[in-house]
Amino acid sequence: MAVSAYGVSFGALAVASGLDIWQACVLSLLMFSGGSQFALIGVLASGGGAAGPAAIASAALLGLRNTLYSVRMGPIVGGPWWRRMLAAPFTIDESAAVATAQPTMRGQRLGFWVTGVGIYLGWNLATLAGALLGDLVGDVRQYGLDAAAAAAFLGLLWPRLRTLQPVAVAVAGAVVATLLIPAVPPGIPVLAAAAVAIVVGITNVLGKQT
Repeated sequence: MAVSAYGVSFGALAVASGLDIWQACVLSLLMFSGGSQFALIGVLASGGGAAGPAAIASAALLGLRNTLYSVRMGPIVGGPWWRRMLAAPFTIDESAAVATAQPTMRGQRLGFWVTGVGIYLGWNLATLAGALLGDLVGDVRQYGLDAAAAAAFLGLLWPRLRTLQPVAVAVAGAVVATLLIPAVPPGIPVLAAAAVAIVVGITNVLGKQT
C-alpha cells in the first residue's frame, strides 16, 4: 500500500513535467518501474523535449536492474515460457524482495505474484489520482512534491552505505553529476554518474574494506 501510494507523486510530477494525464497513465501501465519513470520525467522537466534521448537512456539504465532480478525470479516463477513472460512486468524491486524473503517455494511464488500484481494495480490507480490532482492544483512544486523522487532514492540508498565500497560508488557518482550539471544538457550528468558508479563498482577496489 505504501509503494502504491507513492504513485500519487509520480502522477502529479508527470503532469508538472509537461505530460498529459493519459501519457502519465500509459507510462505507469507499460513501463511500471518507479525509478525509471521518475528518471524519465525528471530529465524531461529540466530539459524539455530536447532532452528526450537522455531521458530515455536514463530510464533504460535504471530499468536494467529488473533484468537482473529476472535471473533470480525465473526458477521461483517456474512453469512454461508463457508464465515467465506473464511474470516479466511484475518483476520489480518489491516483488523480488518479498519473494526471496520467504522460506518455502510456495511462499516465494505467492509473495511474488501477490506483491507484483498488487503494486501494479495500486500504482496505476495512484498515478491516475496524482495526475488528476496535479492537473487541478497546478504547479506541484509549491507543495514540495518535486523533492519526493530524490527523497525516495536517498531512502533506498542510505541503508546500503554500510561499507566503504558503496560509499565510494555513491560519492564518485555524486561528484561527477554535480560537476557536469552546469556544463552539459539535462540527463547527461545522470548517465555519466552511472558510468562512473559502474566502473567503481566493477573494479571493487574497496570491496573488502569496511
